[in-house]
Amino acid sequence: MLPALARTSLRASHVSAAARTAVAARHLSTSQVNSDVNRVTVFGAGLMGAGIAQISAQANLKVTLCDVTDKALEVEWSGWTNPGSCSPLSSRTRQAKVTTRKIKPTDIDRNGLNIISKSVARVAKKKAPEDVEGFTQRVLANIETTTDTEKAVSNTDLVVEAIIENIKIKRDLFGYLDKKAPASTIFASNTSSLSITEIAEACSDARQANFAGLHFFNPVPAMKLVEVIKTDKTSEETFKTLYEITKKMGKVPVSCRDTPGFIVNRLLVPYMLEAIRMIERGDATAEDIDTAMKLGAGYPMGPFELLDFVGLDTTQYIADGWVEKAKDGAVPLELVTPPQVLKDLVKKGELGRKSGKGFYDYSDAKK
Repeated sequence: MLPALARTSLRASHVSAAARTAVAARHLSTSQVNSDVNRVTVFGAGLMGAGIAQISAQANLKVTLCDVTDKALEVEWSGWTNPGSCSPLSSRTRQAKVTTRKIKPTDIDRNGLNIISKSVARVAKKKAPEDVEGFTQRVLANIETTTDTEKAVSNTDLVVEAIIENIKIKRDLFGYLDKKAPASTIFASNTSSLSITEIAEACSDARQANFAGLHFFNPVPAMKLVEVIKTDKTSEETFKTLYEITKKMGKVPVSCRDTPGFIVNRLLVPYMLEAIRMIERGDATAEDIDTAMKLGAGYPMGPFELLDFVGLDTTQYIADGWVEKAKDGAVPLELVTPPQVLKDLVKKGELGRKSGKGFYDYSDAKK
């Protein structure tokens, strides 16, 4: 982030384009980014946000978990965590009463806290079997929750966004936070399918140097991988800081440029879509394809088991977004076009495990 003087200079009408470029380059090399991350703010209290908050707290970082309502944090998911919800910048959100408080290990009757509390307890049984309660309390003591967006970023080193896969809502959130967070705060999006560059463009040019992608995988506490995504404007210092902080969280970071799907999903989604095309053509059954990939390729799940786990609606949403990218040549159209079978299942509401039926029937809970 550029200092105030530099920002004023860059805005001045008399500064030439060449001068602006020179100033920006000079300040990017001496970025204000805080490489010593101690305070993390996570936006979105869903499964991903709760998981990111948990691993940050386990790394002894001070964590603020923020969402639009107490219900999103404590009772039920709403706001940013559900598609079609209100924008995080609604007047109701901006004027929300401050409800910051520490998470108590006894708050297990509340859904959002329940996810974190139960997950930490499971970790404690492995890492500190002789002191499960003490381990759990120490981790949870590092987390507080709030509905006050401005307060959540007023003194934080790193913001990680884990709200719904809606680029407008993400851009609205980051555009607002850009004006409220310290100049040195790093911004990161946990998006799995959207362009980091397009999200970051909601912020000032200076902030974009402190902006990158941090793509965690579900379930966050168990999955070791994190994709660290650089845009063309991400400073090297920001990238290195994020790379190191993910290691501190106990993860294995890999780097990738801002390309559709990054690494894992860029390979995984076309693989799953081609599996669907195979059953469309009558090449093989879903069961036999799954068996073949598990026994022949050593995959823990076959493509149809994975599709049902991820959600067929989620898969179609990603593919539809990439079809738009294909128009610009960012990804081959034939790889990402959603098969008709997928569209038909989504239309019928057969979305996979979460709906009880997808490519497999989960009504008897056997699959």
